[in-house]
Amino acid sequence: MKLNPESEAIEILAKTILVAARTAPKAKGKDDIVTALLETKDIEILTSAMEKMADRKGEGFAFFKRDAQNVRNADAVLLIGFKTESVVGLNCGACGFESCKDMLQHSKVDIDFTGPHCSFKYIDMGIALGSAAAKAKDLCVDNRVMYSVGAGALSAGLLDADIACGIPLSIKGKNLFFDRK
Repeated sequence: MKLNPESEAIEILAKTILVAARTAPKAKGKDDIVTALLETKDIEILTSAMEKMADRKGEGFAFFKRDAQNVRNADAVLLIGFKTESVVGLNCGACGFESCKDMLQHSKVDIDFTGPHCSFKYIDMGIALGSAAAKAKDLCVDNRVMYSVGAGALSAGLLDADIACGIPLSIKGKNLFFDRK
């Protein structure tokens, strides 16, 4: 007899969730999404970076430490972001510039993330994150999309991306990400 065999399924479920992110619709069919499934050794690097960011960013960012504890208690951690220099080419102005060319010529800021980027790339990432969260729900895997996890991962050099969010996953009797303090 195997007790609690469901815990052995997390890696396959995590990869299945990332399939949903990868196959999510993208503007003009151009895929600039980057994904990762963190290994155990990466999780301590990530949580340490998140705690350092909380201290560095100061008041109002204590939630980074709370989220780091959620990551430590998770069964798996996914990262979803994008890396691009391309634009959709609509000159729509959603990025705040009159043309795609103007946006591309503007110098980038690099704080937690780099930008500006084509607004459709952010939309693509949002759809990928939503698809991943929905697939996790369909598979009965507790999850939460977290800005702090993505920022921490980029700060620690765990993902080569311009922007990212993390999705910790949990298969436990109580949702770790529900009534957080």
